[in-house]
Amino acid sequence: MPAGTHLSLDISTLYLVATLAAASLGVMLLFFWRQEKIAALGWWGAAYILGAASVALWTVGGAELGWELSLAVNAVGFVACGLVWDAARAFHGRPASWIGVIAGPALWIAAVVALDPIDPEIRMMLGAGIVAVYAALTAGELWRERRKSLRARWPAIVVPVMHGVVLMLPIVLGDMFRPGSATSMGQVWVAAFAAELVLYAVGTVFIIFMLVSERTVSAHKTAASVDPLTGLLNRRGFGEATSRMIEREAKAGRPVTVMIFDIDHFKSVNDRFGHAAGDDVLQVFANVVVGSLRITDLVGRVGGEEFAALLPCSIEEALLAAERVREAFETSGVAIDDAPLETTVSIGVAGGPANTELEVLMASADTALYQAKRGGRNRVEAAMEQPLSLENARRNLAKSAVRQPAVGEAGRAEPAMEIRI
Repeated sequence: MPAGTHLSLDISTLYLVATLAAASLGVMLLFFWRQEKIAALGWWGAAYILGAASVALWTVGGAELGWELSLAVNAVGFVACGLVWDAARAFHGRPASWIGVIAGPALWIAAVVALDPIDPEIRMMLGAGIVAVYAALTAGELWRERRKSLRARWPAIVVPVMHGVVLMLPIVLGDMFRPGSATSMGQVWVAAFAAELVLYAVGTVFIIFMLVSERTVSAHKTAASVDPLTGLLNRRGFGEATSRMIEREAKAGRPVTVMIFDIDHFKSVNDRFGHAAGDDVLQVFANVVVGSLRITDLVGRVGGEEFAALLPCSIEEALLAAERVREAFETSGVAIDDAPLETTVSIGVAGGPANTELEVLMASADTALYQAKRGGRNRVEAAMEQPLSLENARRNLAKSAVRQPAVGEAGRAEPAMEIRI
């Protein structure tokens, strides 16, 4: 049997394997789309099924399809390529581009009809070019999100790029694929493309699930760090975010300041009007804080009616910001059953030099907060003393522990020093 016959059989087998793989993977993607409600999975699933149908008809029918049906089958394949690009757009929350999806098939139909009868070499290069462009657009869509922390990002970009490179070979190396010069090279490329199509179909789905898995994990981490009522960071998220900010500001030698907010008489709101009204007050206050502070300031809900903020600035600037929050909340105009509700907040502020630990700042700001409450509430108080860092506090405690304590008149031991944290 001639060598060419074996090659044709292998190519047909590879295309059929690619068809079955794409169809199975498409069904699986549609299933997960129904389960997870992720729009991109639906786009990818539809693209795989359309692509599988196109390749199957082209492989089985071949020349027997006829001119019109062959044109339509190839157009469906290009639509599938466009849907893969749209799936990448949907995955990142971008709207569908139906014009982009139909542009490739429309160009194909227009070119084939206008150039009929079209040279087989030109036909192959045009089709490869259209698919390569869609592969490049898909890679570009993923590259737009390169700043995201998804570990699967680089293979998601490399795979469509490699797919496009394989498709562009007949165009870049056009002389090698021209009939009469090296027909065997064209057959080798077709065989290589068939094998690559199988790997591309399986590899792309693997990457899709990597991306979805990474996004799901990221969403769960975000949910674990965010207060669902106010949308602000919860205590855990606030602690993690502020640690990173303190470290960054310490490297630059800049001070940081902490505010602690406590809504005045909040328990009476719950007791008189119910927890739903209390939740409304918490949401109003969260909006007031976010609207009064800078976008670079970190804000979190660290307790029931307690909020905290970390500002990368001096305590003098922070006191002005705290006063803005106090005034804005007092004049927020909250009303229950058309009756105005008095809304005030007490605020404690504490600042420290670069690299002052969050725990130290929070403790000092908490002391200032209780001074504000004892002073009549609805006021801003700053910590009287600059807080010591935990490391300095430990060193001072170690030194005081080895000193001989002084004895007072009553015969009791008096501490050698007092450390305020």
